[in-house]
Amino acid sequence: MSKLRLVLFDVDGTLVDSQADILSSMAAAFGAEGLAVPSREDVLSIVGLSLPVAMERLLPGVDEVQRDRMVETYKDAYVSLRQAAPVEQTSPLYPGIRDVLDGLRADPWTVLGVATGKSLRGLTKLIEGHGLEQYFTTQQVADHHPSKPHPSMVLAALSETGMAARDTVLIGDTSYDMDMGRAAGVKTIGVGWGYHPADRLQADAVARTAAELPGLIAQVLEQ
Repeated sequence: MSKLRLVLFDVDGTLVDSQADILSSMAAAFGAEGLAVPSREDVLSIVGLSLPVAMERLLPGVDEVQRDRMVETYKDAYVSLRQAAPVEQTSPLYPGIRDVLDGLRADPWTVLGVATGKSLRGLTKLIEGHGLEQYFTTQQVADHHPSKPHPSMVLAALSETGMAARDTVLIGDTSYDMDMGRAAGVKTIGVGWGYHPADRLQADAVARTAAELPGLIAQVLEQ
């Protein structure tokens, strides 16, 4: 590698298996309103979307006041979970991910970032829990952008790092990630261990294991 590259990661379903926290927080948000909790499949289908959009998908016709209240309940429940249990128990890194991050971080030609539907507060708790504070040069979160698949997060990461779209790859587990990457003009890599079926992703490449990621990153950026 003799050229700078930006590698952007989605978080939930890509770096961490956070479904336990997500399901518990969503149950708290619906339960506080006396509403039936959506199925596991329905909740995981909206992972990656910003919370207001996710609530509207799960509860069609919800009014703005109730939606915003449910979003805040979700966020508060998530933070309470982070304080009650070690992150390794409820949102563990997927097998091999830390090795991949360590290797990429050690490469002087690679800049790392995240583009996530999490709030800044939620992302900060997660990163601190896993000791990843020094890994990501750019951190794009739902607080500051339209929901995926709008390309705003990726475009902001490019602007913040000074990188070109042709030298950037987005790695994620959902169709929202892939659509966002394509809209921003960057390469995309889907992962086969997340919350959307790999055959739905229509990515430039798909990694079946974390160990495949470094090779695929180099491969898609050479295309």
